Amino acid sequence: MTAITRNAPYCHSRFTTVRRRSRPVRVGPVTIGGDAPIVVQSMTTTPTQDVEATTNQAIALAEAGCEVVRITAQNLKAARALGKIRKRFSDAGFGAVPLVADIHFLPQAAMEAALHVEKVRINPGNYADKKRFQQREYSDSEYEEELQRLHEAFSPIVLRCQELGRAMRIGTNHGSLSDRIMNRYGDSPLGMCESALEFLRIAESHGFKDIVLSMKASNPKVMIQAYRLMVAKMEAEDMHYPLHLGVTEAGDGDDARIKSAIGIGSLLQDGLGDTIRVSLTEDPVAEVPVARALADKAEALFRDAARRTEPDPVDPYVYVRRAVPETNLGAGFRLGPMESPLVFHPFAAPAAASELPQWQAVLNKLQVDLGEAPIEGLVLKLHPDQLGLMPSWREAIGSNGEFPVWDLAAFRHPDERLREGTREGDVWLLARPGREEWALWKELATACGARLALATTPEDLVLWNPEDLPTHHGLPLMTLDPSAFHADPEIHAVGRFRQLAEVLSSMGIEAPLWVRCLSEGLILPQHEGFGDRLLEASMLAGSLLADGLGDVVSVESVSSPRQAVTLAYNILQGARTRTTRTEYVACPSCGRTLFDLQSTTQRIREATGHLKGVTIAVMGCIVNGPGEMADADFGYVGGAPGKVNLYVGKECVRHHIPADQAVEALIDLIKEHGKWRDPS
Repeated sequence: MTAITRNAPYCHSRFTTVRRRSRPVRVGPVTIGGDAPIVVQSMTTTPTQDVEATTNQAIALAEAGCEVVRITAQNLKAARALGKIRKRFSDAGFGAVPLVADIHFLPQAAMEAALHVEKVRINPGNYADKKRFQQREYSDSEYEEELQRLHEAFSPIVLRCQELGRAMRIGTNHGSLSDRIMNRYGDSPLGMCESALEFLRIAESHGFKDIVLSMKASNPKVMIQAYRLMVAKMEAEDMHYPLHLGVTEAGDGDDARIKSAIGIGSLLQDGLGDTIRVSLTEDPVAEVPVARALADKAEALFRDAARRTEPDPVDPYVYVRRAVPETNLGAGFRLGPMESPLVFHPFAAPAAASELPQWQAVLNKLQVDLGEAPIEGLVLKLHPDQLGLMPSWREAIGSNGEFPVWDLAAFRHPDERLREGTREGDVWLLARPGREEWALWKELATACGARLALATTPEDLVLWNPEDLPTHHGLPLMTLDPSAFHADPEIHAVGRFRQLAEVLSSMGIEAPLWVRCLSEGLILPQHEGFGDRLLEASMLAGSLLADGLGDVVSVESVSSPRQAVTLAYNILQGARTRTTRTEYVACPSCGRTLFDLQSTTQRIREATGHLKGVTIAVMGCIVNGPGEMADADFGYVGGAPGKVNLYVGKECVRHHIPADQAVEALIDLIKEHGKWRDPS
């Protein structure tokens, strides 16, 4: 086992997107890795034995832009059906689109599938391995015996793929690690890597290298760490296999798109990833445009660079929240190492006193609509000629319970008139003040009881003395000024925030960090739709949160306040940083699924969506169910056709419930465990 330290590089740069060097792998006529563009994949959801339905869905995917289509082969009969599907698919004019057989448990199915398709996916945790989860230790000799047994079981499919010119994906899932791996490494990123490496070394012992690797998990943070660690381990052994990226069991709707953008987008920005699949509990055709958008954004960031990665205070292989001092912002809001990040939002204030009642009504309604996820810090842009309205503005927002953040970017110098409208705990946001101006601002803020927030650039900040920054309330909030995104086009928005954190660390400053998703930081600013803004905000804020960076989040690239605030909370939830509602882990469906996954997921969501802090896993079958439910409170898993098994954590507590009664049984189970509350 190769030991990896936090200083081992997993990418060329964490500030500029330099694509990782990988060996090209041919999958039929398609190349994955090397200099080839990022390849978009998806998977059929029809029963594989239904040749006509599966072929038609594969055609629909290809017509939507899917470049590789995966089909499950859960048994020998399904594997044989792949031959008929391949022929019909080619006869329909799609001979240039490779098919992939998805194999989990049966080596016989893999051997048959390799005769018909261009690539075979093997899940190391499920393929000819033990899955009884016995809680015992393996001695070194027992471990070696298991590896020898694995060598004998896996070698035939390696040799067949080598003989037929087929590619292979060794696809590790966080939710389906073997007994041997679980007992030695646990369900950890390290365990995921070692599981893949066991199979990879067997393939290499036969001289077979047409392999793509994946490290999927439903938790984006686990997925990100696993891919980084795998790349670092491969680098240490001079391996360069291409990567297939994906967040598995991501669910549906905005939640799934956000999780995928966090996990896939973070790695793509670091230059990792050669093919991607966005897993949605929806019609698989819906996956293709989301994956294509993520690939386009990554390719727009590709740069050439001669330098290796710069210093960075983050350990990329372990999640640790950045240390900041406990800070009371007033109105019950706090920042600190044990506090969840807050959500701020800019709200256009009226320019005349006569407009205040209408503005207050709109703000009140917005906060009611947002429910338990309100705006926590209202950012109001103030011009010097509006100082007279400042007391009226704060009176209008007083009933909402937020504290105001006064955006004073238009002020070049401190203005004594700020005293009248400022109250203890208010925040003043200043844009790139000089050190002399900063001293005057600190003096006035101290007299008013205001806290300071500094919008700056890493280049500006590095010229300061650390002692210049503290105020009598403690350290100021730190964020990027919009001009920072234009200072160096080679550095992406995530990289600019990472640079800011690096400068703060080098100066010994633990100031809280405000992650602002601004239009200036967009990768492709010509894309104006909400879907594109959702992906970009998730790639920015989610990537930083997954690295432990961020104490305040605001999405300012979306014009609708309700959409922007909801998106900010959803990103926090997708990054597993703050929970404000029910969390769902749901598989995207495939030919193994034992009930209608899409409609069932919607019924469960409608019945349980109000349960704050509860995680529910919805799995079509048992392939990854118990493992991916590791973080879930309750699981709803297909146990047989038309039958559902219910889990509490990893323990199955209800067997073979009729599908038409299973949602009600799930609700009863939640009630039994004291996690139910009636919807308001």
